[in-house]
Amino acid sequence: MSRLVARPVLVVAGLVAAGLFALQMRALSANDTLAAPESTAPSRAADAPAAGLRVVAEGRLTTYPGAEVLVGSEVAGTIVSLPIVEKQLVRKGQLIALLRSDDLAAQLAEAQARVVESEAEIRLAEAERDRAISLYAQQVDTASRRDKAVRDLEVANARRSTALAATRRLEAEIAKRRILAPIDGVVIVRHVDAGEPVDARAAIVTIADLSKVRIEAEVDEFDAGRLAVGSGVAVTAEGFDGETWRGTVEEIPDSVQGRRLKPQDPGKPADTRVLLVKIRLEEATPLKLGQRVEVEIGG
Repeated sequence: MSRLVARPVLVVAGLVAAGLFALQMRALSANDTLAAPESTAPSRAADAPAAGLRVVAEGRLTTYPGAEVLVGSEVAGTIVSLPIVEKQLVRKGQLIALLRSDDLAAQLAEAQARVVESEAEIRLAEAERDRAISLYAQQVDTASRRDKAVRDLEVANARRSTALAATRRLEAEIAKRRILAPIDGVVIVRHVDAGEPVDARAAIVTIADLSKVRIEAEVDEFDAGRLAVGSGVAVTAEGFDGETWRGTVEEIPDSVQGRRLKPQDPGKPADTRVLLVKIRLEEATPLKLGQRVEVEIGG
C-alpha cells in the first residue's frame, strides 16, 4: 500500500520541479530582454557630454570693421586749429583740424584773377573775330587777318582753361588742409595739439563709433569642433566682480592665426594658434575698447 501512495507523490513532485524550472527560464529570458536596452546606454552616454562642453577663452572688446578710424593728414603742415577734444561726439564731415594754408590762399587768389582776366580777353577776341569775319565777307579785309582773329580767340580760351585748372588744383590743396571727420563717432584719442607741425600721413585723432562694438575671442584651434554660430556666450571681466553679460557667436573664421594676447594663465602656452571668434554683445556694457575679457561659449 505504501508503494502505491509513493508513486503519485513522486509524480506530483516531478511535475512541480518541471514547473519551477520553466518559470526560472522565463524569468531569465525576461531579464535578458530588460537588460538589452541598458547595453546601448553607454554609447549614448558617450555622445551626450559633447553637447554640454563649454569653451573658455580670452579676448578683447573691439569695434566692427569701419567703426574705428585713424584720421590723419594727406600732406605735411602746421596745425593752426584743432577744435575737438577727447570724448567729444563728432559728426561725419565736421572739421577736426585745420593746417596752415596762407601761401596757397594767396596763390588761389592770383589764379582766380587770371581767370577773370582771361574771360575779358575772350570777350575782346570774340569781338575781333566777328569783325574780321564780317570784313572778309565784304572783301574789305584779308583772310590772314580773319584767321589771326580766330587764332587769338582760341589762345584766350586756352589761357582761361589753364587759369581754371590752376584754381581747381589750389582749391584741392587747400581742402587737404581741412581735416574732416570721416564717420560719426567719439574722439577716443587726440594724437597732436594745435601749433604742432605734422608730416604727411601723420595721425591726428582716432574716432570710434562706440555703438558698434563686439568681442574678438582667441579660441584655441583644438576647440574649433565645439564652436557653432549662434551659440550663447557669457562675458566677464576683471574689475566687474559678479557681473556677466550675454553674447552670441556671430562669426567663426575659416583660418587660424598666431595668438595676440598673452594668456593670463601661466600654464597655457603662448605660442599656440587660435581662431579669432567674433561675438556680438546682446546688451550694453561698461567695458572699454581694448579691454581684456573672458568668455564662456556654450556649456
